[in-house]
Amino acid sequence: MKQIKLYGSSQCHKTQYYKTFFETRNLNYAFLDVKMNTEFASELRNLYQNEGLHFPTILVEGKRLRNPNDKELIKLLNK
Repeated sequence: MKQIKLYGSSQCHKTQYYKTFFETRNLNYAFLDVKMNTEFASELRNLYQNEGLHFPTILVEGKRLRNPNDKELIKLLNK
C-alpha cells in the first residue's frame, strides 16, 4: 500500500477535491491541515526551496505533486 500525504486546509476547495478523490477510490491517506497545525505547515515549507506554504500538495511515496490534475495523480498512484 502506498503512503499518501495530503497537505492542505479544510477551508480550501481544492484540498476538499483531493480528499474526495482519495475517499471515493478507497485510498488510505493522511490529511495534514497546515492551517490548524504548525508542525504540518513546517513540514510542507521544507518540501519547497522557497519554503512557501504551497497547498494542496500531495506526497505519494515521497514524490511531490502540487495541485495536480487527475491524470497526473492517477499516473503517480499507479507507479
